[in-house]
Amino acid sequence: MAEAAAAAEEEPAWKRHILRQLRRRDRAEKARFLALVQAYHRLLEKSSVVDHFTAKLEAQSVDHPLGSPLFSSAQDTFSYTRKDVSDSGETAESMQRIHKGHVMQLQSVNGELAYKLYERNMLLRAKEATLEEQKGRLAWLSGRLSALESERRHLRAQVEGLSRAKAALKEEYKALLQRRRCQDGELRRAAEKGLKLLKGLLQGKADAAQQENERIERAKQARLSKELKKAAKTPVSVQVEPEKQDTGSRNLPEDENGEKLRSRPFRSASASSMTLTRYMDVFKGLFDFRLKRGNSISNVSVDRYSCLPLCAATCPPSQVSDVQEAHASEVNAIRFSPNTSLLATGGTDRLIRLWNVVGGRLESLETLEGANGSLTSIDFDPSGCHVLAATHNNAVQLWKIGECRFKEILTGHTDKVTAARFRSTRHQVVTGSRDRTVKEWDLGKGTCTRTIHVFSYCNDVVCGDTIIISGHHDQTIRFWDSREPRCTQVIPVEGTVTSLSLSLDQMHLLSCSRDNALKVVDLRMHNVRQVFRADGFKCGSDYTKAVFSPDNSYALVGSADGTLFLWSMETSKLEATLPGVHRSAVNAVAWSPSGTCVGSVERCRKVVLWR
Repeated sequence: MAEAAAAAEEEPAWKRHILRQLRRRDRAEKARFLALVQAYHRLLEKSSVVDHFTAKLEAQSVDHPLGSPLFSSAQDTFSYTRKDVSDSGETAESMQRIHKGHVMQLQSVNGELAYKLYERNMLLRAKEATLEEQKGRLAWLSGRLSALESERRHLRAQVEGLSRAKAALKEEYKALLQRRRCQDGELRRAAEKGLKLLKGLLQGKADAAQQENERIERAKQARLSKELKKAAKTPVSVQVEPEKQDTGSRNLPEDENGEKLRSRPFRSASASSMTLTRYMDVFKGLFDFRLKRGNSISNVSVDRYSCLPLCAATCPPSQVSDVQEAHASEVNAIRFSPNTSLLATGGTDRLIRLWNVVGGRLESLETLEGANGSLTSIDFDPSGCHVLAATHNNAVQLWKIGECRFKEILTGHTDKVTAARFRSTRHQVVTGSRDRTVKEWDLGKGTCTRTIHVFSYCNDVVCGDTIIISGHHDQTIRFWDSREPRCTQVIPVEGTVTSLSLSLDQMHLLSCSRDNALKVVDLRMHNVRQVFRADGFKCGSDYTKAVFSPDNSYALVGSADGTLFLWSMETSKLEATLPGVHRSAVNAVAWSPSGTCVGSVERCRKVVLWR
């Protein structure tokens, strides 16, 4: 008992509570049926006794007379019955009937009690089954509780381990944070040092370029001076025709002595009458076109160049005139000079090739080197003397034709520059970049004068007299006024804008987009006037260039399969397709200012001249 009590004390409280509840319910159920069971047992005993004596009585009444010893013993046994019968005067038969009634009544009561007992037994079995089920569930819950307790202990150990790891990580994070702050300070100092070094490098390059230009200028001046000295030493003979007298036509005036004066013949000045200094001044004024950086530009007639329309009627291209292997890799840009037959191409090999178009052939003229990255765009200044190129190295570079080394570099973009254009003067430049900015530059000072945040990747830029138009990756064309800081107009299109081309009269804008369509925008109404589509035309990349013809009669673009597509502006119909020459996607096309020839470049290094 002591061991059972100790085991009971070791059991959990909830187990002891369940056992007490089960014992209490067992006692309550037994107390309800205990009296009924005892009464049932007594009735069974009485019924068996009555059956026994009734059988004996029947046998005695049939086989023995009333005075037999068996009957006398029965009378002794049931003396109270005989006494009642003798008192009431009833016979044995009536007593037998009474006993039979009692037996039947007892049998019916016995049957009812047996049925009730059966029901109680069934209920007891159901309760026992429920109890067994509850015991099984209790055992399962006990096992589950033990498993959960062990899992809880395991999880608590894991939590403690994670807490320790968290504390260690927190300490490590604090150390790393402190280290990061130190490295940020070092990075900031290194960036400042790098910026100083970059400025010094750029200044050194500028000084080197200036010294080279001055050396070339001094060499030119020395050569010119030598030639002028040689020319000054050469004698020049001047012949004067004799005077012809005409006495009949006019009367000559008289002098003080009354003599007729002869008209003095005109005598031209000899070349030797001009001094060497005068020659130097004249030729220096003729040959010195270089403007010093930092000087203000005040004479508009000197800096502004008017683009005279050289084309009266454009001839649409129909056949290949020449094919050249232009570059060592992909060719991205092509541009004609505005007033000469010069053609420039640029590609990923960081070179600008200059070609002279003579008799329908391309003659290699010059190669401009020194680009810091792959070239994405090329443009000539209005005079045709300078070439501007945008590069993947986040910079814009300027070359002067005739000088192999670049003359100027413009840095300030933080991503690759996709477009660079001259404005109406050769001292103003507009650039667009994938850093979501458009910048205006002053080449006279070499500085950025304005930065426009354009909200999306800029793929191309064109310039009017007072507006800047930019095409973007978010399928919009935006208009910016040079005199206002905000966007003045937004025109949505159905695809990423890859190129923009402005007509010479600045009344129409041609855009090419990745939805495989060209759209003509009316700049007076700021709406899309025409849409050009064709079966087979597919825009090959995000920098595919389309152009207007010089007289604004046609729109030209190259497809991804190497075919050129030509639409008529008047009828809005496809005028011609030029397949079979390019073997890869055409990146850009250009139309000569005279309207007689077209140039196209592709990804596989070729430049094609069409007539």
